[in-house]
Amino acid sequence: MKKFKFAIIGCGRISFKHIEAIVNNRKDAELIAVCDIVEEKALEKSKEYKKLMNILVGPKVYVDYKKMIAESEIDIVTIAAESGYHAEIAIYCMSNGKHVIVEKPMALSVIDSDNMIECGKKNKVKLCVCLQNRFNPSIQRLRDAVEKGRFGKIINGTARILWNRNMDYYKQANWRGTWQFDGGILMNQCIHNIDLLQWMLGGEVDSVYSQCHTFLRDIEVEDFGTIIIRFKNNAIGVIEGSACVFPENLKETLDIFGEKGTVCIGGLAVNNIETWKFADNIENEETIMREVKANLDSVYGAGHTLLFKNMIDTLRKDSLPIISGEEGKKALSIILAAYKSSLTGEVIKFPFGNFSTMDMTSLGCGNAMLCKKSDK
Repeated sequence: MKKFKFAIIGCGRISFKHIEAIVNNRKDAELIAVCDIVEEKALEKSKEYKKLMNILVGPKVYVDYKKMIAESEIDIVTIAAESGYHAEIAIYCMSNGKHVIVEKPMALSVIDSDNMIECGKKNKVKLCVCLQNRFNPSIQRLRDAVEKGRFGKIINGTARILWNRNMDYYKQANWRGTWQFDGGILMNQCIHNIDLLQWMLGGEVDSVYSQCHTFLRDIEVEDFGTIIIRFKNNAIGVIEGSACVFPENLKETLDIFGEKGTVCIGGLAVNNIETWKFADNIENEETIMREVKANLDSVYGAGHTLLFKNMIDTLRKDSLPIISGEEGKKALSIILAAYKSSLTGEVIKFPFGNFSTMDMTSLGCGNAMLCKKSDK
């Protein structure tokens, strides 16, 4: 069977998971090109892949992704560049007939996400968003229970990321902690759990209310944020995200509560079931906890491999990726609505039109609601 030819654009912090995913799908995938505006980073990733695959020649190195697209016979481009460039790069690649896997967030505005989705349809290519925690065994078990109606009426859910991101983290690159290229704790870190929460609670959002603030870090964006989501089925979601936890990452959790069931998931990347109680008593709680327990070495989890496999399968079957552009937009829209709410102090009803992280600069102090000048 055909091996799909992959290329990676952006060879920074997360790119090793893309390489790992391609290596783990080596029967169906091969990495033929890597690109970064800093050539040394691209060279390093080419060497990394070569070593992992035990081959003599690594992927070709580029500093210009447009040149790479023109010269290489690529099937799938994976985008791991700065968040603010995701839409621009993805639209260019799809317009040139390439399938795209894009890191979260897929974009930083509603209109950019819509344009990405439309571009994929127009050019008859697949668009997949890296919200890889959906593939965790713990999350798959939870989703199965939701689909089977085991919770009865779902009442509420809570998603929490209680982490530490100090100034050394933000100083790694000048795009971090900016509205133009990044977003804060909600956009950069909490987006995974927000996606899982909306997936479990019903997906269709009625309204969002948020409070955010920049407490400790010298950045434009929020280092702490909360969101309350009212879904159209009346379920309520509560999100808490912090980059200020002392002295290091504490936990990441997803809790779902229903009329006839309670499930709490924790671990490094929502990978372990901590509570599993249902009125039907179909299975033993301790057995379930053992079956899905996963030992992870990073907060990125192990879902990229399965996400890439799903993308490959969709190309073979001409179906939609599990996390299509439309699915990727759901969590993004919640976060953008939360930013709009924190800016205006209002409850944001869906649909709410276009909004961008750059709208947060509208009062001229980096982050209009969170600007530290207001504390002085």
